[in-house]
Amino acid sequence: MLDYSYMDIFIPRDLTREAARQLLTEHAEYGQWELARVRVHPDGSRHVRLRRKVMRVRRTF
Repeated sequence: MLDYSYMDIFIPRDLTREAARQLLTEHAEYGQWELARVRVHPDGSRHVRLRRKVMRVRRTF
């Protein structure tokens, strides 16, 4: 069974598409996050949920 860790990001409507793309790319590249969900609100703001796998370490003895 896979466990995930989630992070929510709120992107205001006045942030450009290029700046939002750069923000999400940095999280994906350096933090190993992947896009789970994007909600676009009627006012143009976006709510983004990112996820990444939780690494469980088991004892080996």
